[in-house]
Amino acid sequence: MHHKAIIVSAPSGAGKTTIVKHLLRVVPRLEFSISACSRAHREGEVDGKDYYFITGDDFRNRIALDEFVEWQEVYPGSYYGTLKSEMDRIWLLEKIPIFDVDVVGAVNLKRYFGEQGLGIFIHPPSIEELENRLKKRGTESEETLRKRVGKAEYELTFASHFDIVIINDNLEVKCREIVDMVEAFLGT
Repeated sequence: MHHKAIIVSAPSGAGKTTIVKHLLRVVPRLEFSISACSRAHREGEVDGKDYYFITGDDFRNRIALDEFVEWQEVYPGSYYGTLKSEMDRIWLLEKIPIFDVDVVGAVNLKRYFGEQGLGIFIHPPSIEELENRLKKRGTESEETLRKRVGKAEYELTFASHFDIVIINDNLEVKCREIVDMVEAFLGT
């Protein structure tokens, strides 16, 4: 018997992290599930808060030992996944995990949790709008922007794997809608 879980996914720039942070603020039963990854820290990231940073070798060893709920090799040698020990940590707190993951990770988590997992896909109003949001961030070169937009177009094809698809055209309104849906799914 799986516990309940909230799985949030979206292409980069669709507003997923903002929505997850909002849910964590207003739904006290939720606890952020920290993913493990084999990449290096980025500036400002904290081990055990943003991610569990582990080496590629350690990651592969843990895969062999079946220590992950789900994992994937996002780029050659670059692994991301959810440790079973992270689920145990959250369930010991008597909380419900909320995941902020890419679409492939989300589909894998939905498969794992089945009916106990609520899959929420945040859909940008349009690819043009997504491109504008990514440009506004000012963190993308022309090449990485093209890559992200191409990846987003691919990721949008996964929307049908989710229980709820939200078009994020008005963040404030959508945050309220999602809170209501999550509360209804969790029950009281």
